[in-house]
Amino acid sequence: MTTFTKVAGNEAPVIEVDVLKRLSKIDPMTYGGFTEHMGRCIYGGIYDPGSPLSDSNGYRTDVLEALRELDIPVVRYPGGNFVATYHWQDGIGPRDQRPKRPELAWLGVESNRFGTDEFMHWLSVLSEGKQKRVEPYLCLNMGTGTLDEALAWVEYCNGTRDTYWANRRRANGHPEPYRVKYWALGNEIWGPWQVEQMTKEDYAKKANQWAKALKLLDPEIVLILCGQDGTSSWDHWTLKECIGITDMHSIHLYTADSDNHLVNVTAPLAAERAISATAALIDIARIEAGIPPSKPPTKICFDEWNVWDPVRAPGDKGAEETYTLSDALAVAVWLNVFVRQSRWIGMANIAQTVNVISPLMTTAEGIVKQSTWWPLLYFSRYMRGWTVAAHVRCGSYTGPTKPAWVQGTLPDGAPWLDVSASFDDETGHMNLAVVNISETEDLETTIKGVEGSVAVYSVSGPTVKSVNVAGKEEVTTKMSKWDGQGNFVFLRHSFTLLRWRPKSGCN
Repeated sequence: MTTFTKVAGNEAPVIEVDVLKRLSKIDPMTYGGFTEHMGRCIYGGIYDPGSPLSDSNGYRTDVLEALRELDIPVVRYPGGNFVATYHWQDGIGPRDQRPKRPELAWLGVESNRFGTDEFMHWLSVLSEGKQKRVEPYLCLNMGTGTLDEALAWVEYCNGTRDTYWANRRRANGHPEPYRVKYWALGNEIWGPWQVEQMTKEDYAKKANQWAKALKLLDPEIVLILCGQDGTSSWDHWTLKECIGITDMHSIHLYTADSDNHLVNVTAPLAAERAISATAALIDIARIEAGIPPSKPPTKICFDEWNVWDPVRAPGDKGAEETYTLSDALAVAVWLNVFVRQSRWIGMANIAQTVNVISPLMTTAEGIVKQSTWWPLLYFSRYMRGWTVAAHVRCGSYTGPTKPAWVQGTLPDGAPWLDVSASFDDETGHMNLAVVNISETEDLETTIKGVEGSVAVYSVSGPTVKSVNVAGKEEVTTKMSKWDGQGNFVFLRHSFTLLRWRPKSGCN
């Protein structure tokens, strides 16, 4: 976590870090991805058999290379809202025999050319060269789907015995089980946009019954409860009723304000409050249910998060956002939140992996790495290991927030310097991630705890409206060195990651 002391605007900022103050492990699953049958995420994104940039399987090799660079540990599939009318059996077997279906979430037609076996094979290709495979995370259809259908999917993926769906998988050319560990009990079932929206009472009853059967079939799976945003009566009720069967609790949040930079860049602080609220609800539910301490803690699965303005990028039009530098800084604040709150986070999945509200866009000629790509890359590459306590002394932004209630949770405002710190015990490096949210002021800052030579990675641009699109890269990334002496200047509207190897306290 990071603590904050507000000081007068004319007082120089100070950041203090101490490698010995390690608080909680950062779960590698924090840097997960998400692929949904929406817009060009699957078709024309990860799977594009007509492209000369695709391999013999139809997978875009430039997308695979980029995602390996991010070192994504887990990918959620196949939705999202899409899953509420998706029947997985339509997407297996010979492609020429798979039915085309009306798709109700995004008002399209689903060809089913890409299904469970293709997704699992794509993950195996993505995993090439990694010590650990990229884990699949499948979301069950609790809209128009049935329990029998859900059980069949788990059997198809994980079955080892001489049973019908396990044998269908073998007949389809996959003799070994896929060993899918993570399964979501539906998606956003509380939402009025959902096919088969439910009340919290009805969902809790159904989730308990499904969980009982699914765990009987495969006791090793991890079940993820469908929460809302972590601050709602839905979250309170479903946790209270389902804590005994819940391994993780899912929450979703998107933030955006394309007109006001400071509102945009402070909006992810709502996620910080949502995480702490959800953690409290989990504790209350476990206490009331008498869950023994020997049972592993129930973690939060933040399996949809990002900057997304549905007016700017409508979902039924493919949700292809053009991200600004302001959006990149908002993503960096999002990631700072996850590092600061790592005690509670078991998984997080940026929505989505390619083309749809994504840092990565495909064209006929190649890929474009948008402004939001760069903070995601630096966090996934370096902000691992342990969250380290940090303290910030600086001025703050005290203006309007979105949502408005966030302002009431920040008695001293939002610090001009949004900070998280980590210690990577595998490499022995300290990492300090800093977003200067100010649009106008460079901030010369004293950093206490720095030792020796410091590698500096920065993301900035001429204005907060700067973008990276095909043929125009206004948002730049720079790598440099700092000797650790004197003060460090965090440039206005910039993200900076400082990385050094402490001389002591690394054991």
